[in-house]
Amino acid sequence: MADAVTELKGRIDKTLEDLRRELTKVRTGRASPNLLDGIRVDYYGTPTPLSGVANITSPEPRLIIIKPWEKSVLKEIEKAIREANLGINPMNDGEVIRLPFPPLTEERRKEIAKQVKTKGEEHKVAIRNIRRDSNEAIKAQLKDKKITEDDSKRLTEKVQKETDDGVKKVDEIISKKEKEVMEV
Repeated sequence: MADAVTELKGRIDKTLEDLRRELTKVRTGRASPNLLDGIRVDYYGTPTPLSGVANITSPEPRLIIIKPWEKSVLKEIEKAIREANLGINPMNDGEVIRLPFPPLTEERRKEIAKQVKTKGEEHKVAIRNIRRDSNEAIKAQLKDKKITEDDSKRLTEKVQKETDDGVKKVDEIISKKEKEVMEV
């Protein structure tokens, strides 16, 4: 009976986690090693995560330094970063790769904030779809006489409350990220 609500909570949590993960890849004014998470480097013929072939640090707010464990991988790392289209020009000095982040223009920050809002809306829609699925499961249980009318009503109210909480959390996450993006 409470399975529909438990499943709903789990799916909403997964949706929120997905949103957080997607937002770590969104560039703000600060240099964050998380921006490089999706980059794979050709390491002896095997696509390997960048963090698996190099040490990644951010000693200053607008700089990331990538120090490969083997110098022979420098060119491959540089190539992978260029192909990732991050809008950052890697500087290879033969020892390390420096990624200097230019300050964002006001216009670019507003564009990024819009992208963040769009991601938030997509995840709210996903949460509402989860609510629909849960409500349909409750109706099916009622139809099959597995639960009573009262149980159905109580579960539907719980589903709505969880949905509202999920949407509220999406708004909080988005609002925090927008502030981060608009910060000069």
